[in-house]
Amino acid sequence: MRLFLALVPPPAQRRRLGELAERAQARCGGRRMPDDSLHLTLAFLGEQPLERAEAIGDWLARFSILPGRWRLDAWGHFRRPGIVWVGGAEGQPALGDLQRQLWDGLEELGISGRPERFAPHITLLRHARRPPGPELPRIAMAWDYTRVELIQSVVTQQGSRYRPLARTAPPEEMP
Repeated sequence: MRLFLALVPPPAQRRRLGELAERAQARCGGRRMPDDSLHLTLAFLGEQPLERAEAIGDWLARFSILPGRWRLDAWGHFRRPGIVWVGGAEGQPALGDLQRQLWDGLEELGISGRPERFAPHITLLRHARRPPGPELPRIAMAWDYTRVELIQSVVTQQGSRYRPLARTAPPEEMP
C-alpha cells in the first residue's frame, strides 16, 4: 500500500484551492490536481505492507496534535518536476514541529525516510510548463487544521485516487 500522512483542507477550502488551480492552469499549463485530492503532505511513507499500515493507523488514532493555523499567501514552483503550488511566504514553525513529531513517532515504528527538508505546500498542478507569474491572483487564505490523516494512494488509469484509512481524533475528543 502506498501511504502518506497529510492535513486535508475542509471542502470549502478545497473548492477555493481548486479555483486557484484553474487560474494557474490557464497560465502555466500542466495537469490540474482534482479538488478532492488537494492536501498538505507531512510524511510520505511509500509502499508499506498491510500489517504496517494497520500499525500506523492504530498509532495515529492515539496521536494528538495541537490545532493550528496555516496562512496560505504565496505561489511557488518546483522546476524539475513542474509543480505549481501554494503555501506560506513566511516560515511555518508549527507545521515544521508537527512534521518532526510525526516522523519521531514513525521512526519508533521502524519507518525510515524522513526528508532532510520540509517545504509545506499544496500541489495544484503537475507537469506545468511555466512557473506562476504576477497575473495570478494574490492569495490570502487561512486554514485552521485539527487532524492528520493516513491516506492510501491508489493508482488508477485516471490517475491517483486517495483513500483515508485513519486519522487523529479532533482535540475535543481527546481524553
